[in-house]
Amino acid sequence: MCVCVYVCVCVCVSGMNAAVRAVVRMGIYVGAKVYFIREGYQGMVDGGDNIQEANWESVSSMLHVGGTVIGSARCSEFRQRAGRLRAASNLIGRGITNLCVIGGDGSLTGANMFREEWEGLLRELVQSGRLDKSTADRHSVLHIVGMVGSIDNDFCGTDMTIGTDSAMHRILEVVDSIMTTANSHQRTFVLEVMGRHCGYLALVSALACGADWVLIPEKPPKDGWEDIMCSKLSENRAGKKRLNIIIVAEGAIDRSNKPISAEYVKDLVVKRLGYDTRVTILGHVQRGGTPSAFDRVLASRMGVEAVLALLEANSSTPACVVSLCGNQAIRVPLMECVQMTQEVQKAMDEKRFEDAVRLRGRSFENNLKTYKLLSHRMSDDEVPHGPFTVAVLNVGAPAPGMNAAVRSAVRMGISEGLRVLAVNDGFEGFSKGQVKEIKWNDVGGWTGQGGSLLGTKRTLPARYIEKISEQMRIHGIQALLVIGGFEAYEAVLQLLDSRWRHREFCVPICVLPATISNNVPGTDFSIGADTSLNAIVETCDRIKQSASGTKRRVFIIETMGGYCGYLASIGGLAAGADAAYIYEEPFDIRDLQTNVQHLREKMKTSIQRGLVLRNENYNDRNESSNQSYTTDFIYQLYAEEGKGVFDCRKNVLGHMQQGGTPSPFDRNFGTKLGAKAVQWISTQLNAFYHEGRVYTNTEESVALLGMRKRALIFTPITHLKDHTDFVHRIPRDQWWLKLRPLMKLLANYKTSYDISDSPSQLEHVNLTRPLQRDIEIAITI
Repeated sequence: MCVCVYVCVCVCVSGMNAAVRAVVRMGIYVGAKVYFIREGYQGMVDGGDNIQEANWESVSSMLHVGGTVIGSARCSEFRQRAGRLRAASNLIGRGITNLCVIGGDGSLTGANMFREEWEGLLRELVQSGRLDKSTADRHSVLHIVGMVGSIDNDFCGTDMTIGTDSAMHRILEVVDSIMTTANSHQRTFVLEVMGRHCGYLALVSALACGADWVLIPEKPPKDGWEDIMCSKLSENRAGKKRLNIIIVAEGAIDRSNKPISAEYVKDLVVKRLGYDTRVTILGHVQRGGTPSAFDRVLASRMGVEAVLALLEANSSTPACVVSLCGNQAIRVPLMECVQMTQEVQKAMDEKRFEDAVRLRGRSFENNLKTYKLLSHRMSDDEVPHGPFTVAVLNVGAPAPGMNAAVRSAVRMGISEGLRVLAVNDGFEGFSKGQVKEIKWNDVGGWTGQGGSLLGTKRTLPARYIEKISEQMRIHGIQALLVIGGFEAYEAVLQLLDSRWRHREFCVPICVLPATISNNVPGTDFSIGADTSLNAIVETCDRIKQSASGTKRRVFIIETMGGYCGYLASIGGLAAGADAAYIYEEPFDIRDLQTNVQHLREKMKTSIQRGLVLRNENYNDRNESSNQSYTTDFIYQLYAEEGKGVFDCRKNVLGHMQQGGTPSPFDRNFGTKLGAKAVQWISTQLNAFYHEGRVYTNTEESVALLGMRKRALIFTPITHLKDHTDFVHRIPRDQWWLKLRPLMKLLANYKTSYDISDSPSQLEHVNLTRPLQRDIEIAITI
């Protein structure tokens, strides 16, 4: 079997190299010959040295590099049959009938047309004498699998395209920097971001930074929007806000399909309000830079899945795209996705803007609804004033994104007619009466702030249960939103156990998982973990670069996470580590020796860097045989056994993994969880309100909101107890453990790879409108 990987996009995006690396190494792992096609379709048409066989070392040291190292180019010749005939001849000459395409809808459509014409092209080559019939018969079917690379996230059928998360990092880095100067000078900034036909980047960046206004092509503003926008900017300034941020997608239009430019918005603000206003056009800075951890992992997973899809393809298998749905890899028919993507543009051209939003998918629609709710402050007459009071508090260690969740919960609560109270310093502060009402403007600017602005402590409520129950009674609290890590989960279990003694706890209680360790049961992801992963990956990149030009070197890196190996494992996958030692996967001296020998052999090639991650607290486990396997021991072992081949260095990353500005993923994840949790609380309050009070003692009224595979799901806390290892503070079943063989496979270990979760059948794109406010909402971040 021969597998050919090429990038066919007019511009390149961060993360593509991770996809190329995964395809090459997975292809070699399954015994296939793998070829690069350099310069996309142009290289396929020109042939010659543009089509090169790849080996393991061909894709080394490229994970951290933006763009694509194999090049990409426009190709007018491929649009003509004569060009495609030359391309077919070049592929057949090397026995290539399996293509892995990384590109957008245009490139993927071209690949599908090439596939449909394949039989006719071979027949034409045979008739012209350029190909013998027996060779044509052996290569009669062309298989196509696509991966979507686009920062605009404009391809229907996938929640996230490769490169989008990295582009969001670039945008929010600029927005955060601009907000500091805008705040100092009381300025208004108009930022233009990419998105000629899709407003995803503009919409999600506005959601992540709390922008005052956003303009996107799918949802043009109503006629007279200029007056409404200026009125809102003026109200925000009157509310003591020192800056305004307006985000404009480059393809923004009004209801007449007339373009709205950033300069037009700027002139409008200056003319009507007289504010000092500046325009910043981000341009191609959004396409470049180092790929984010999310994009590296996404591209690696998609690349491996693409090879599996090619292996399983037969003559009747249509061209497909490997996509992401929630947290699951799926395969969808390529042309169904292209058709839906084209339908979006058609809807916008025909001014059917509601249809355009719907066709973008539930994720896009949900983002838009959430932004509107959290950015538009209702007047006192508009706000419903209900009888309910809900308290919000943080528990456990601070996690980036906590503040975004609190902001979202507060504003959604006010919009739902709830009175929202903020509790400072967790349950300890709760017991001391550190409770006060929090208003709409109090949480302005919180999304980009790290740590916990409410204050948080690890103290559990059991020791203060009487005082906490008294404070709930004093303040009339009828629901709790607890945001935190494993301590928050344990704390709510204690409140649940106290219901029989204190009726004050017989109210709806919701837990939002927020911890960098990602060790809370009931969710695949926790708020804060993505920011920590990016810190780990960025540091690993710098550490490896620090040895550039020196002799061969292996770095031993210790990460945080307690007994949960998520950070070490996924960080290792994103950074290209050779090994990651964690509690969940026991190892002994023989495993260490095997890994050292593996690195010794690798270092005899052109590879000069090695990376080994170790999770903290492994030496604290009860098994005495592992108590000595500390970071120091592993470092000394590698240093001693590597003499003559490589030297060794050790780094303990420490609390730098816990601080910093929240990543785009964590800001948006926190925002969505906070909004969804308060909507659930509001529903519960109305359901259990009888004769002037709220009372419920059902298991379902105490739930944890988490992302499970494809959806946001509320799981009763009691249902999670049997799935929890309370001694080591981790879930008993952790989805990411199935990705560990992928890290080993890509590091050239002889290992088995579990494909039980790999989709063996195509899923079809759903064109129907989703149910409103479904409990299980598929989301994108």
